[in-house]
Amino acid sequence: MMQDKAMQEKMMNAFTEQTKNMYNPMRKINSLLVENMEKMTDFQLEALKAYSHMGLSQMKSATEVKDADSVRDYSASQAEMMSTLSKKVLEDAKTMADMSMEFKTEVEKILEESRSQAFNKAAEETKAAAKPAASKSTSGGAAK
Repeated sequence: MMQDKAMQEKMMNAFTEQTKNMYNPMRKINSLLVENMEKMTDFQLEALKAYSHMGLSQMKSATEVKDADSVRDYSASQAEMMSTLSKKVLEDAKTMADMSMEFKTEVEKILEESRSQAFNKAAEETKAAAKPAASKSTSGGAAK
Protein backbone atom coordinates (compact mmCIF):
# COMPACT_ATOMS: atom_id res chain seq x y z
CA MET A 1 0.00 0.00 0.00
CA MET A 2 2.76 2.44 1.00
CA GLN A 3 4.73 1.38 -2.04
CA ASP A 4 1.73 2.17 -4.31
CA LYS A 5 1.40 5.62 -2.81
CA ALA A 6 5.13 6.30 -3.23
CA MET A 7 4.95 5.07 -6.81
CA GLN A 8 1.95 7.30 -7.54
CA GLU A 9 3.75 10.27 -6.03
CA LYS A 10 6.84 9.50 -8.09
CA MET A 11 4.72 9.28 -11.25
CA MET A 12 2.97 12.57 -10.47
CA ASN A 13 6.31 14.28 -9.84
CA ALA A 14 7.64 12.91 -13.12
CA PHE A 15 4.50 14.09 -14.92
CA THR A 16 4.80 17.55 -13.36
CA GLU A 17 8.45 17.77 -14.38
CA GLN A 18 7.70 16.64 -17.93
CA THR A 19 4.88 19.17 -18.21
CA LYS A 20 7.15 21.94 -16.96
CA ASN A 21 9.84 20.90 -19.45
CA MET A 22 7.31 20.78 -22.26
CA TYR A 23 5.83 24.23 -21.61
CA ASN A 24 9.07 26.02 -20.76
CA PRO A 25 10.14 26.43 -24.42
CA MET A 26 6.61 27.64 -25.31
CA ARG A 27 6.79 30.22 -22.55
CA LYS A 28 10.19 31.41 -23.80
CA ILE A 29 8.95 31.61 -27.39
CA ASN A 30 5.82 33.51 -26.36
CA SER A 31 7.92 35.96 -24.37
CA LEU A 32 10.25 36.40 -27.34
CA LEU A 33 7.25 36.87 -29.65
CA VAL A 34 5.81 39.63 -27.47
CA GLU A 35 9.19 41.34 -27.24
CA ASN A 36 9.64 41.11 -31.01
CA MET A 37 6.13 42.45 -31.68
CA GLU A 38 6.88 45.39 -29.40
CA LYS A 39 10.14 46.16 -31.25
CA MET A 40 8.46 45.83 -34.65
CA THR A 41 5.55 48.03 -33.62
CA ASP A 42 7.86 50.73 -32.25
CA PHE A 43 9.94 50.61 -35.41
CA GLN A 44 6.89 50.80 -37.67
CA LEU A 45 5.42 53.71 -35.72
CA GLU A 46 8.69 55.62 -36.00
CA ALA A 47 8.87 54.86 -39.73
CA LEU A 48 5.28 55.99 -40.22
CA LYS A 49 6.07 59.19 -38.34
CA ALA A 50 9.09 59.83 -40.59
CA TYR A 51 7.12 59.12 -43.80
CA SER A 52 4.26 61.34 -42.64
CA HIS A 53 6.70 64.14 -41.85
CA MET A 54 8.21 63.86 -45.35
CA GLY A 55 4.78 63.96 -46.97
CA LEU A 56 3.58 66.91 -44.91
CA SER A 57 6.74 68.90 -45.61
CA GLN A 58 6.24 68.33 -49.35
CA MET A 59 2.61 69.45 -49.06
CA LYS A 60 3.72 72.62 -47.28
CA SER A 61 6.31 73.23 -49.97
CA ALA A 62 3.62 72.80 -52.65
CA THR A 63 1.49 75.51 -51.03
CA GLU A 64 4.41 77.94 -51.35
CA VAL A 65 4.60 77.60 -55.16
CA LYS A 66 3.75 81.04 -56.57
CA ASP A 67 5.81 81.50 -59.76
CA ALA A 68 8.10 79.70 -62.24
CA ASP A 69 11.14 79.89 -59.95
CA SER A 70 9.26 78.36 -57.04
CA VAL A 71 7.93 75.59 -59.34
CA ARG A 72 11.52 74.81 -60.37
CA ASP A 73 12.63 74.77 -56.71
CA TYR A 74 9.66 72.60 -55.74
CA SER A 75 10.38 70.14 -58.56
CA ALA A 76 14.00 69.89 -57.47
CA SER A 77 12.95 69.28 -53.87
CA GLN A 78 10.51 66.59 -55.07
CA ALA A 79 13.32 64.70 -56.80
CA GLU A 80 15.51 65.03 -53.70
CA MET A 81 12.68 63.88 -51.47
CA MET A 82 12.02 60.84 -53.67
CA SER A 83 15.70 59.89 -53.45
CA THR A 84 15.61 60.29 -49.66
CA LEU A 85 12.38 58.31 -49.49
CA SER A 86 13.81 55.48 -51.60
CA LYS A 87 16.87 55.24 -49.34
CA LYS A 88 14.69 55.28 -46.22
CA VAL A 89 12.41 52.53 -47.57
CA LEU A 90 15.44 50.34 -48.36
CA GLU A 91 16.99 50.98 -44.94
CA ASP A 92 13.70 50.23 -43.21
CA ALA A 93 13.23 47.02 -45.20
CA LYS A 94 16.75 45.90 -44.24
CA THR A 95 16.11 46.73 -40.59
CA MET A 96 12.85 44.75 -40.63
CA ALA A 97 14.60 41.80 -42.29
CA ASP A 98 17.38 41.93 -39.70
CA MET A 99 14.83 41.98 -36.87
CA SER A 100 13.03 39.00 -38.41
CA MET A 101 16.27 37.03 -38.78
CA GLU A 102 17.21 37.80 -35.18
CA PHE A 103 13.81 36.53 -34.04
CA LYS A 104 14.17 33.37 -36.16
CA THR A 105 17.65 32.72 -34.73
CA GLU A 106 16.40 33.13 -31.15
CA VAL A 107 13.45 30.75 -31.75
CA GLU A 108 15.80 28.17 -33.29
CA LYS A 109 18.12 28.50 -30.28
CA ILE A 110 15.22 27.89 -27.86
CA LEU A 111 14.04 24.88 -29.86
CA GLU A 112 17.57 23.43 -30.02
CA GLU A 113 18.00 23.87 -26.25
CA SER A 114 14.68 22.16 -25.68
CA ARG A 115 15.55 19.30 -28.01
CA SER A 116 18.95 18.71 -26.41
CA GLN A 117 17.46 18.88 -22.89
CA ALA A 118 14.81 16.33 -23.86
CA PHE A 119 17.44 14.09 -25.43
CA ASN A 120 19.71 14.32 -22.36
CA LYS A 121 16.78 13.67 -20.00
CA ALA A 122 15.72 10.62 -22.02
CA ALA A 123 19.29 9.29 -21.99
CA GLU A 124 19.51 9.76 -18.20
CA GLU A 125 16.19 7.99 -17.65
CA THR A 126 17.24 5.14 -19.92
CA LYS A 127 20.47 4.69 -17.95
CA ALA A 128 18.60 4.86 -14.65
CA ALA A 129 16.07 2.28 -15.83
CA ALA A 130 18.83 0.00 -17.14
CA LYS A 131 20.71 -0.08 -13.79
CA PRO A 132 17.98 -1.84 -11.74
CA ALA A 133 17.35 -4.28 -14.59
CA ALA A 134 21.06 -5.06 -14.83
CA SER A 135 21.41 -5.54 -11.08
CA LYS A 136 18.36 -7.87 -11.00
CA SER A 137 19.75 -10.06 -13.77
CA THR A 138 23.18 -10.10 -12.06
CA SER A 139 21.77 -10.95 -8.62
CA GLY A 140 19.29 -13.39 -10.12
CA GLY A 141 22.11 -15.21 -11.89
CA ALA A 142 24.17 -15.45 -8.67
CA ALA A 143 21.32 -17.03 -6.73
CA LYS A 144 20.94 -19.92 -9.12
